[in-house]
Amino acid sequence: MLLTTTAFGIQIEIVLIIMIVIILGLIVALVLVIRRLEFVNRKYYVIMSGKKGKDLEKVILTRFKEMDKVKANARRVTSEHKKFKGQLDSCIDKIGLVKYDAFDNLAGKLSFSLALLNQDNSGVVLNTMHSRDGCYTYAKEIIKGESYISLSEEEKEAIKKAMTVEEEIEALTSPDETFDID
Repeated sequence: MLLTTTAFGIQIEIVLIIMIVIILGLIVALVLVIRRLEFVNRKYYVIMSGKKGKDLEKVILTRFKEMDKVKANARRVTSEHKKFKGQLDSCIDKIGLVKYDAFDNLAGKLSFSLALLNQDNSGVVLNTMHSRDGCYTYAKEIIKGESYISLSEEEKEAIKKAMTVEEEIEALTSPDETFDID
């Protein structure tokens, strides 16, 4: 005898069939999840059992401690780097030298202008003029490539050489592209 009653406008037999299909699907899904869980449990048991498991835990904890030490060391090195970089920026690292004859009656280019600049093109230009009567040295302060005191042509040239020394070194050390070997 079939039931002919309806629930929510659908025959009860269809509702029961749909519910049985859903329940069977959930049972299959549950079985698959249980099998996967057993597989993971076996792997975990192999890893964590016996002496090897305890060793693995010690290794992991040791690595975490080492990573903490590396982080602390990296912070210290970064701090020191910033400190040294600030000091290095103020050091003289650009030099320009121009030798010349200060007076017409002297030869040998014994006079010179020497520019000593840092990364900001600030520093000093020394001008030494050699004559028969003696040697005279003058120093002029340079701030960002400029001087508040008027400069001679030789001093300007020395400053220009110092400011372009990196470009000159790069030009000398870069391979010549036009050089062909036949």
